[in-house]
Amino acid sequence: MATNIQASNVTLNELKSKFNLELVRDNGNFFPEWQTDLPEITEVEKQVLDNVQTGYFNLIGYPSMLENIVQLSVLAPILQLAGFFLQPLWIKSEASVNILSEDKEVTIEGKIDVLVLKEQLWVLVIESKRAELSIKVGLAQILAYMLATPHKPCFGLITNGGSFVFLKLVMNGTPQYSMSRVFDLVNPGNDLYSVLGVLKKIRQLFFQS
Repeated sequence: MATNIQASNVTLNELKSKFNLELVRDNGNFFPEWQTDLPEITEVEKQVLDNVQTGYFNLIGYPSMLENIVQLSVLAPILQLAGFFLQPLWIKSEASVNILSEDKEVTIEGKIDVLVLKEQLWVLVIESKRAELSIKVGLAQILAYMLATPHKPCFGLITNGGSFVFLKLVMNGTPQYSMSRVFDLVNPGNDLYSVLGVLKKIRQLFFQS
C-alpha cells in the first residue's frame, strides 16, 4: 500500500531514493537553454521590467508579500512579456498532480501553482513562494511536479518575487535535473532582463518542436 506524501512536504532525498532522481552539475551541455543564444530584450520591455523591480521593492516594505501578490505583481507581467498568454499556449493554475514511485510505495500529491501548456505538452512548471521564504524551500516540491509530466524534457521556475531559478528535467534512463544560477533583484542592474530572456528562449523551443 502506497504512502501518500504532499508535494510541499517531500524531500530531495525521498525523490532520490524512490524516483532515482539525479542532480547534474551543469557544465553548459545539459542545460544550455538558460545560458546561450537568449533573445534580445527591447527597450520597452526593459522599462516594464524596471517598473516591476521598483514595485517589488515597494511591496517588500510592507508585511506579508504572499504567493498571490508575488504572482500578480512580478510573475504575471513577465509571463505577459514572454508571450505565455498567447495562443497556442494556455495556463492552468492549481493543477492537481500525483505521481507513483516505481516500487509503488510512495504517491506524491499536490497542486502546481502555474502550469503553462501547448495543447497537452507541458511548457513550464512554476512554483511561487511568499517573499520571505528561500526559493530552496520549493526545490523538492517543483521537482516532484516535474516528474509527473507526460513528456520530457520539462522546464521549471521557482520564484519568491525577488529570486528566480530555472530547472530542466530529462529522462536518460533515470530522471536527471539541473538548475540555472539564481537571478536576484538585489543584484546590480535588473536580473529580470535575464529572466525574461530565458522565458523567451523556452517559449521558442516549443514553437520549434
